Amino acid sequence: MATKLRPLDDNVIVKPHDAEEKTAGGIVLPNSAQEKPLRGEVVATGPGRTLKSGARIEPSVKRGDVVMFGKYSGSDVKVDGVEHKILREAEILAIIE
Repeated sequence: MATKLRPLDDNVIVKPHDAEEKTAGGIVLPNSAQEKPLRGEVVATGPGRTLKSGARIEPSVKRGDVVMFGKYSGSDVKVDGVEHKILREAEILAIIE
């Protein structure tokens, strides 16, 4: 998926996975009861954080990684009708393997 966003510094663009529509027991949830997704796929990363010395630290995540992030982390943006989340790398909690 080509995105028209190019993140700067240590920012990461994530396409959140869809919210769960059923509970583990099979109960269908209405839209108002669905939890915000807490994971998604990395679609782009910035070049990394710049240190005071001018050196750059490359990001720990790469395109295609599935990551977990906090419920209220980052900024929600819509590009060409597709929801994305822009996060700082530090807001990513884990890479799901």
